[in-house]
Parts: sequence; structure tokens; C-alpha cells
Amino acid sequence: MENWSPQRREAWQRAAAEGVESPGAAAGEGGSDAFVEAQEGALGEVRIANEVVSTIAGLAAVEVEGVAGMSGGLAGGISEILGRRNLSRGVKVEVGQHQAAIDLYLVVHYGVRIPDVAWKVQENVKRQVETMTGLEVTEVNVHVQGVHVPSEAAKEEPRVR
Repeated sequence: MENWSPQRREAWQRAAAEGVESPGAAAGEGGSDAFVEAQEGALGEVRIANEVVSTIAGLAAVEVEGVAGMSGGLAGGISEILGRRNLSRGVKVEVGQHQAAIDLYLVVHYGVRIPDVAWKVQENVKRQVETMTGLEVTEVNVHVQGVHVPSEAAKEEPRVR
């Protein structure tokens, strides 16, 4: 406690005087929002970068069965050819202090029922972003940009053995 800022020390002392285990619990009803509020008031601000939310959302989307990948356009394809993988490719986010809105641009596998895949993506992305960041996800918009058809070349027998 010796190296703590006066604000941090005061928050912990106030929490101890009130018989609460942490300043996060003292700030509200004890949920994750209460902890964020306590950090903003006593310890400083916690800000989550748009890139962090984009990465979480992109990874959560490709976990869903039926999603072939994210649609990132020409620039995304070039970066993958060069060996760099952009984990937030095909994701657009708006992040506020307590909420996030997410747009996903997907490619799905041929033969899947697209509305079912989109619904599962929405659920998984919302759950993962809310769990990992504490932000309320207000919307997850899924834009299906393409259908991945298995390559015929992979099915053909080689001409030469």
C-alpha cells in the first residue's frame, strides 16, 4: 500500500471501513460493472481498444460450424499471402464506455443453412465479447459476403503418379 496513489489508497480504506472486500464491490451491486465504475473513480480508467473487441469477435465467429472464414477484401488476402494474419479481418466495431456494436462480414461453407449459422454466430460473438470485456453488446450484424465451394481439383485423381 506504500506505493499506491492517494486515490487508490482512499478507495481501499473506504471499502475496508464499510466492511467490503474490494472497492469494486463497494461501488455498486457487486457485478463486473461495479468494478469498472470503481476503477474509473478510484484507480483510473479502463479502456478496451476497438482492435481487441474486433479480434475477440472474429475468433468467436470462425469458431461456429459452417463459417468458412471472414471476408476481408483484397488487402486481407495480401496480408495472409505475406504470412501475416489479421485476426480482426472482416469485423467492424463501435466501442463506447459500456457498450459495443459489431458488424461481421462472413464467408460460409456451401450446403449450410445460412440463417442458422448467422444466428449461432450472433450468439457466440455476443457471449464471448460480453464475457471477456464486460461490455454490453447491443447488436451483432452478420453480413454473408460469399459461399465457399469445395475445390474440384482436390477431388480429382492426379494425372501422374
